[in-house]
Amino acid sequence: MRLAVVACVTAVLLAGSFYLYQLSQPVFGAILLALATGFAIIFGAKRYYGARFIFPGVAAVLIFIAFPVAYTIYIGFTNYSSFNLLSYERTIEVLTARSSVDASTEQPFAVAAEDDAYRIWLPESGLLSDVVSLQDAQSAALTPANAPAVLLDRRDAIKLRSGLQALTLTTPDGTVIQNAGLRTFASLTPDFVRTGPDELTKSDGTILMANHETGFFVDQAGENVPPGWRVTIGWDNFARVFQSEGIRQPMVSVFIWTFFFATASVVLTFGIGLTLAVILQWPHLRFKALYRILLILPYAVPAFISILVFRGLFNQNFGEINLILEALFGIRPNWFTDGNLARAMVLIVNTWLGYPYMMLLAMGFLQSVPEDHKKAAALEGASALRVFFTITLPQIIPPFLPLLIASFAFNFNNLVLVFLLTRGLPDIPGTIIPAGETDILASFTYRLAFDNAGQQFGLAGAITLLIFLVVAAISYANFVAMRRAAQRRSGRANL
Repeated sequence: MRLAVVACVTAVLLAGSFYLYQLSQPVFGAILLALATGFAIIFGAKRYYGARFIFPGVAAVLIFIAFPVAYTIYIGFTNYSSFNLLSYERTIEVLTARSSVDASTEQPFAVAAEDDAYRIWLPESGLLSDVVSLQDAQSAALTPANAPAVLLDRRDAIKLRSGLQALTLTTPDGTVIQNAGLRTFASLTPDFVRTGPDELTKSDGTILMANHETGFFVDQAGENVPPGWRVTIGWDNFARVFQSEGIRQPMVSVFIWTFFFATASVVLTFGIGLTLAVILQWPHLRFKALYRILLILPYAVPAFISILVFRGLFNQNFGEINLILEALFGIRPNWFTDGNLARAMVLIVNTWLGYPYMMLLAMGFLQSVPEDHKKAAALEGASALRVFFTITLPQIIPPFLPLLIASFAFNFNNLVLVFLLTRGLPDIPGTIIPAGETDILASFTYRLAFDNAGQQFGLAGAITLLIFLVVAAISYANFVAMRRAAQRRSGRANL
């Protein structure tokens, strides 16, 4: 039974792999093939019994984490963009499929049904085609005839457009006409004809040569003819990042803001959360349960709902925050059009969303601090503030350390907050790529790849790799620095 199940599952995976290969997706087909092979070996042989328990987890990590990261890095070394989406052969197919309409032969048509087949009627010239099925590529002759008694409605004729586009008609004088749109047939002249392995000839005689370094066909004047195809361009995307002023300048600005935003978010959420946790630990505080519930509410509400609510509250014309500020101080801040105010707004909202998490952690860590240490320090005459900074804080920082680093890494890539609250706006003037005052590197890369008319996936992949390296280096440096600081504080506390 076990071998039968393994055989069935493996067969399904192999069939899926073959199907993906037929769809011109060899990479995903190879992944499914590797998954089928691993499944068959591990679950089919008894010697690998122990590996069955970790195989699903390892496969998930490789497919959903390792592969996307590796593929994104690979894209960073290509020219993949909205102008270079296709393969080389598909590019040739698209270019050679283009054609120009001869206006002198263009005329309207109608479709007449005849049993399970159809005829094409050209009312201007009084020509009727032979019977055609409109199921695949067909050719038919046109002959003079009277108008058919019943013609299909235009909407019903449109449903047959795939068959009409593959139909070729020949007039009595030998002119070949094809479907030129939803309403007309005309003589079509190909714009490009393939005349060599890497050569296309334009209808006016211009020769286009394939440039496999840039992924475009190039005319004699050196102009690229879109669409292009994907090619590996090495370090060119990284060179653009560092050499182009229109890319480097906004990217540096975005990086500085991203680093400041992540650091300030960690400091503010940690400071406010720890302060509130200390207050809630005060034994003489009344209604502590009510305060805990109220302070945890921002954490209980889904973040995207809170962000959209704040977007309405900060509305410059009708938001409650501006109405209150105008009533009290006579001012109406331009939260969404002034760069500094927009950044302040993002920090305020992120602090609101993040402090409950830090407060919950701090409440747990504070309870683990021995009361004997505090009492001994108090007997020695230390004030409550000094007890906190010399006894309590050094003991809760070590367990807090990895969580603070994780918070920094999360805020460094907090795309959801920026995307829902400001969409990165207001824009930075004078840039050749989409970049805003409130953009962090994640949203900047997202806009570059998906929110731009000239979507540049390769450049976005290169920037993503740089972000990964920067976040890894900063996180490691923070971890080392904070660990050493915590060790020094613990040493002083023990003394």
